[in-house]
Formats: sequence, C-alpha cells, structure tokens
Amino acid sequence: MIQNVEFRFEGGRCGVLLIHGLTGTPMEMRLLGKGLNRAGFSVYGMQLAGHCGDVPDLLATGWKDWYTSVEAAADTFRREVDHLFVAGLSMGAILALKLAAERPEWVRGVGVYGATFRYDGWAIPWYAKFAFMLPWLQRAGIGKNWMLHESEPYGLRDERLRAQISALMQSGDSTAAGLPGNPWPSLAEMYDMAAIVRRELPRVTAPCLIAHATEDDIASLENAHLVARGVSGPVETLLLENSYHMITIDQERRILIDRSADFFSKVAASCTPSALAAA
Repeated sequence: MIQNVEFRFEGGRCGVLLIHGLTGTPMEMRLLGKGLNRAGFSVYGMQLAGHCGDVPDLLATGWKDWYTSVEAAADTFRREVDHLFVAGLSMGAILALKLAAERPEWVRGVGVYGATFRYDGWAIPWYAKFAFMLPWLQRAGIGKNWMLHESEPYGLRDERLRAQISALMQSGDSTAAGLPGNPWPSLAEMYDMAAIVRRELPRVTAPCLIAHATEDDIASLENAHLVARGVSGPVETLLLENSYHMITIDQERRILIDRSADFFSKVAASCTPSALAAA
C-alpha cells in the first residue's frame, strides 16, 4: 500500500518544488528541503505517482503518470508563491527539466542534481549499461519480472549513512529509503522519458544549477555535460568531489544547500512576480 510521505516547509514567497528519483522517496530530499527552508524558502517535497509502496504499485504507473504528478504539484505550489523553482535528484532531475521545458512560464530556475539519462556510473553492473535497450525489450515482452538490485555503495560515500540506508532498504520500508531495486519495466519507462527530455532540452530557457558528483557511481559526469550542452538558458555548474550519486544526503550536502539557496535567490532577485502566481 502506498503511503504519503510528502513534506511541506512554510517560508517566504520563493518556493522550491523538490522531486525524488526512480524507486526513491521524498525523504531523500528532506535534508535539502530543511536547508532551503532555513535560507528563507518555502519548500514542497512531492511524491511521485506509484512510489512509496511496493513493486506492483510502481509497475502500475509509467513515466507519464510520474510527470503528471509533478505537473499537478507544481500547479498547486506556484499559486502559493511569487517565484517557483524546481529541483530534482537523479530521475527527478529529468522530470524537473521536463517541467521547465513544458511550462516555462511557471519555472524560474532548475536545480539539476545527479541527472540520470543513462545508468552508466562506475558501480553499475556491465549488463545494466545496456539498459538503454530496455524500451525495445519491453515492447517485445521481455524482462517483465527482471529487477536491477541496488548494491554497494548505494550512491553514498558516507559509510555510516550507507549502512543506515542499506538496513532501511532491506527492511522493506519503502517510505524511508525506497525500493531495494529498480524493476526493468520501470527502467524502460525512465529511458523512454529520458530520450524525450533530451530532445526537449533546447526548450529549457530557465537558469539551471547543474550539480553532479565527479565520482558518481550511478550516472557518469557525461549526464551533467549533456544537460549543460543542451539547455538554452544560463548554466552554473557545481562539481562535488567527495560524494557519490545521492548528493542531497551525502557528505557535501551542505555545499549543495548553500549553492542552491544562493542560486535561487540570485535568480529571484532578477525577476518580477509572475501574474499567475500573484493572482
């Protein structure tokens, strides 16, 4: 059964919508959200459709459902703030970019954290690096019951936190640390969406803060370069050298929080409130 673990932190008239990753949970965005809230932002940590339940719950949804839930959350939140920013981790970053491409009038700026167009990091099993073929396999009915199981280091360089997250994942509590693996049909859905968003990147005109771990174990740095080359708006880049994929909770999360707060504040200062948000 899906449990709702979204969170809200009330703050000023600038709001940040936070989007977690595939098979993840809003909890992976909570520390970032608290930090942004301390910096004066209102924060909404949303929950993607089909997440925070079991594998059948996730498999009952696809990328269009995930994006629809993002758009619905953004539509609600933008009416409460003068400036709406959106930030996502991993697949959440891809969804954030899609929102900026589809709804440029809503989005003032984008936090692109550990963007994952391909699972091509150093800890990914060799066979999973061919996961870009999954949409074709899925259409052929192959791999419906396959799972890419999470393994060390679970996106975390912080060994103490890694042990905690591993225990939570194995406990079966998907609201705390997400599912212990990625169903291949869901990965296929993600790759379908990633291919679409890659083509849509030139439509992203909002400023982007692209943050990525230099030793990302899940998604190589090429994913960040792809975004920087593809978007049309101004780009700032933050490379984190002492973290792995889960940069919102790993060892350099405070650096990410500070740079994100500075970036969003700077963009907001250069804007006037949108007519729709102020209405």
